Amino acid sequence: MVKGTRIMLGRYVGKWFYNKGIPFDAANSPYFPPMVNAIHSAGPEVKPMTTYELSGPILDEEVEEVRKWIEEYKQSWSRTGITLMSDGWLNKVNKKKFVNFLAYSSKGTVFLSSKDISRTKKDANFYVRLYDQIVEEVGDKHVVQFITDNARACVSAGSKLMDKMKHLVWTRVLHTSSILC
Repeated sequence: MVKGTRIMLGRYVGKWFYNKGIPFDAANSPYFPPMVNAIHSAGPEVKPMTTYELSGPILDEEVEEVRKWIEEYKQSWSRTGITLMSDGWLNKVNKKKFVNFLAYSSKGTVFLSSKDISRTKKDANFYVRLYDQIVEEVGDKHVVQFITDNARACVSAGSKLMDKMKHLVWTRVLHTSSILC
């Protein structure tokens, strides 16, 4: 009986994956088994969530949970300090350039923000202002290291940032695929 039920469940879950083009490794998500268990526990009388519920109230609850999680991370920053990391990338579809900022601490890594830098002149002064802005957002007393790539403008900006903030260590990551900092 259980084997037949599992096969039936697999067929329905599979159809959903195939129909929506969901990558198969999504089944490795730590959230997949609890979802299947919750559906099983709820029973057939519980109606599936609507698009509105998933994109509205349920999403709002998840966003709030992530905010609280990030706040927990931030609480540790005053004790341990953080490493700020920047990573530039090009969206090949719309040709826009972005810089992502992440904060690493003993608690883990947190995505902070993404800045669209497509319409700006990317010289050292631009990166100094951009780095200053992100350092101010997280609190300069928390930042002990800043990592960028080795583009010329980033190297210059990193040096200027260390001159300004004596407690800060700037590190460049050497890699050949760098298109911007």
